[in-house]
Amino acid sequence: MKFDISKIRNIGIIAHIDAGKTTTTELILNYTGKEHRIGRVDEGTATTDWMPEEQEKGITITSAATTCYWRDHRINIIDTPGHVDFTAEVERSLRVLDGAVGIFCGVAGVQAQSETVWRQANKYKVPRIAYINKMDRVGANFERAVESIRTKLGAKVIPIQIPYGEEKDFQGLIDLIRMKLVLFDEKEEGRQYYEHEIPDDYLSAAEDAREKMLEALSDLSDTFAEKYLEDQVEEKDIHAALRHITVSNLGVPALLGSSLRYKGGQPLLNAIVDYLPSPLDVEPQIAHDPKGKEVVIEPNPQKPLVALAFKIMAEEHGDLTYVRIYQGKMAVKDEVTNTNKKKRERIGQIY
Repeated sequence: MKFDISKIRNIGIIAHIDAGKTTTTELILNYTGKEHRIGRVDEGTATTDWMPEEQEKGITITSAATTCYWRDHRINIIDTPGHVDFTAEVERSLRVLDGAVGIFCGVAGVQAQSETVWRQANKYKVPRIAYINKMDRVGANFERAVESIRTKLGAKVIPIQIPYGEEKDFQGLIDLIRMKLVLFDEKEEGRQYYEHEIPDDYLSAAEDAREKMLEALSDLSDTFAEKYLEDQVEEKDIHAALRHITVSNLGVPALLGSSLRYKGGQPLLNAIVDYLPSPLDVEPQIAHDPKGKEVVIEPNPQKPLVALAFKIMAEEHGDLTYVRIYQGKMAVKDEVTNTNKKKRERIGQIY
């Protein structure tokens, strides 16, 4: 199937254990039509927790890959482990990502493994957006969680939403770009959501938060700063500035929700499409041809194949290899060169 490369998002879900990575992935898969029922980690029914050990313990051990579609974009998702014992698995996955969603607990904020995977993402210059999860939990505080990302990770975080209620009173979110209250229908597992005018008792806080967002964008984008100073900012200008800042690794948009309570999924999907890079937006990869000469890799399907096998899983009928294609294309029965083994191999089935 041919697909416009500009509409592809190769992303990872990274976080500390129990921050809600797999639950958030299940929410995304459900809302994009990939799954008809939202899997639960605590029930062992999560799509990306496929190993018996993962289903039993309720943690992600290996990096699982899946694909879904949103607003005519193809999103390839890797749900990575959050447990410290599987850090190497995360690093292998980060090498092949174009962008990532960093998930943080609304109660604990930045935790030990959050720091580890965030610094690994820094190493590979992976653009990120932040999602503050579990806003319905006792002790949840959005501002405190955002501040912990700023102080502990050194990230320039730009909140583009604020919560409508917190802890047991968490009901939805206020979109600071559109200045609308967004509520989700729990009876429909959040598949239906509705926009309302911001209630009077939240309007002042929303206006203050929006002004801080606009000031932060002005500090990081000269183009946006000009429009801001001339009081000519439109919604499209905010989106453009957020995309430029995210793709350039200058800042991190922050969103919020409660994946277990079906709140925040669709705005997160919109942010993935709107702000995270396509393969065309990232820095070109450098590879070496068989003679050792450096070659600049382009995301062009008409050029010779260049791919990286980043994961191998032993299955009943043979090994299953996960591959990131950087250039060219791959088809069943093609012969490719395995540069590690220095020999030609034939491509079997492709899933």
